[in-house]
Amino acid sequence: MNRVNDRRRWQAVGQSVRGAAHERSGMPNQDAIHWMGNSSSLVLAVADGHGGLRYPRSDIGAKMAVETATQLVHEFVLGQAGAENLSLVKRAAEEWLPRALVRGWRVSVSEHINANPLSEAELDALSTDTLTQAYGATIVTAAVSEQFILYLQLGDGEILTVNSQGMVAKPLVKDDRLFANETTSLCAAEAWRDFRVSFQPITNEYPALVLLATDGYPNSFRDEAGFLKVGPDILKTIRADGLGHVEDNLETWLSDSTHAGSGDDVTLGILCSYPQITQI
Repeated sequence: MNRVNDRRRWQAVGQSVRGAAHERSGMPNQDAIHWMGNSSSLVLAVADGHGGLRYPRSDIGAKMAVETATQLVHEFVLGQAGAENLSLVKRAAEEWLPRALVRGWRVSVSEHINANPLSEAELDALSTDTLTQAYGATIVTAAVSEQFILYLQLGDGEILTVNSQGMVAKPLVKDDRLFANETTSLCAAEAWRDFRVSFQPITNEYPALVLLATDGYPNSFRDEAGFLKVGPDILKTIRADGLGHVEDNLETWLSDSTHAGSGDDVTLGILCSYPQITQI
């Protein structure tokens, strides 16, 4: 995947690696990452397929999730360019986008099933009559524009922001239903109700970095403090060696984390703002 090259505003880099446990079992990477846009309007998404017998096509579901999310959210952001009433944009982001995203994902799933019918073994593995279960996945998305930043999340994973002083924050409220291996999912009957959404108008200060990760990455650290340190460390590395250095080494860093930590698939996407990166 190519990096956005315009250095005036926002850039994106990211990587996904198969988990050490999946390497041993032969299971494909269940994570996916995708981004779309330009230096002034950029959308990044990561997804995590549930894996396991009940979700035999969740790796495909994750890919569909990131492609649907980036396309839909990017169109939404472009459609709001120059909007004077951001409260209306916020309401549309909170109420319309989750439904549209779930609907778009289900259309992609249905088209895939029509072209590639589920086998008897796959059908027998499902715990419900809902065929979309086979593709079950989570989705985490961030969009940056000239007027606002938008965060959407369904299921586990993490979004972190890092300001120009290296302070870390989480833009979304915690979902207390997400613990152990439990997660909400795109394949749930009313999945749009489970989205967490945060809409933040651009003011004088906005993040230097926005980090999106599937749960395999934070789970590879001994504690949350270790994971939260990743943001400031990446900010320091970009300032010292450039974003290209991070891009070149990201696959190795993530591979090391899964082998030393969770063993799960690990995905990290980064949105970087150069006007903020250079402020110390």
